[in-house]
Amino acid sequence: MIALENFIYETLPEKVIFGRGRRNEILQEIKEWQTDRVLIISTNGRRNIAEEIWSQLGEKAVGLHTSAKQHVPQESVKEAVGIIQNNRADALLTVGGGSAIGLAKAAVLETKLPILAVPTTYSGSEMTPVWGITKDNKKQTGRNSQVKPKTVIYDSELTETMPPYMSLTSGVNAMAHCVEALYAEKRNPITSIIAEEGFRALFHSLESIVREPEHKGAREEAFYGSWLAGMALASVDMSLHHKLCHALGGIAALPHAETHTIMLPYVLSYNASNTSKVLTKLGKIMNVPAHDVPDHLHHWIINSGGPSALSEIGWQKQNITQIAEEVSEKAYPNPRPVNKENMENLLQSAFIGEICNL
Repeated sequence: MIALENFIYETLPEKVIFGRGRRNEILQEIKEWQTDRVLIISTNGRRNIAEEIWSQLGEKAVGLHTSAKQHVPQESVKEAVGIIQNNRADALLTVGGGSAIGLAKAAVLETKLPILAVPTTYSGSEMTPVWGITKDNKKQTGRNSQVKPKTVIYDSELTETMPPYMSLTSGVNAMAHCVEALYAEKRNPITSIIAEEGFRALFHSLESIVREPEHKGAREEAFYGSWLAGMALASVDMSLHHKLCHALGGIAALPHAETHTIMLPYVLSYNASNTSKVLTKLGKIMNVPAHDVPDHLHHWIINSGGPSALSEIGWQKQNITQIAEEVSEKAYPNPRPVNKENMENLLQSAFIGEICNL
């Protein structure tokens, strides 16, 4: 029998439509909402998909905004809110990854409109009530149930052209959600089951995608894993990994998915002495001993063609003290205590690409 402690498991209402070709049901879904003025939010890189959906919506589409940016700069939020108000939109439809859904979430803090999300990456952001806005090189985050999409449509056809490198970094970003959910202070048996299964699905599907990018089954499984990763993160509080990545994104303007990919093994190593049960679970999935998990994951990322050091993505250790201070100045749940000296040491290791003395 499993020993169960007292816990709270809270879910937020959300509809998920999963399957290849299911984006063709967007108009039907919008009609069920009884909304008439939908604004589409995307990035320029996903314009072709956004325009395809625009044509499907017909007269219900009142605008197409393709200027979403990484880390959601405050000025982009102000611009989007103005466009929403000028078009008298009564619903938002996002097409893309974390940048598009992040902009819509930030806009919803002010406009209170419902969101229909059509993700094209494995970020998992579409499943969470977490929002983030960058102002003055500092990323502020929060949780608000209002920003969580009302409906999410997972159509793996939209991920089949995503290059292996982008697929890997996007997927490891979602794997980080699973890892933190497994040792989060507010975890419970349900979130742990979801997080463990999400990590398994992502780890195995990403291996296949790197070898065979057009593998349809692997693309579907990766989307399934990212869905679970977002669900797991939505139910718990974020810890050191996400705090570090948000600081590196806000202060150093480093790319989001690559930063998550690089930092995950280092944070796993830092927390290793206090997360033996989590490492045992991950080790079983990866088929390695628990104590080898951080190093094995690090080399798995390298062998899959992913980045392994912050120096590879443009960071030159500028603002290292500021980043260490931001991550350690306020207390938050993490398996191992966090202080400025340890964070500088961790960042130095991540800069050179060696997991040592953490």
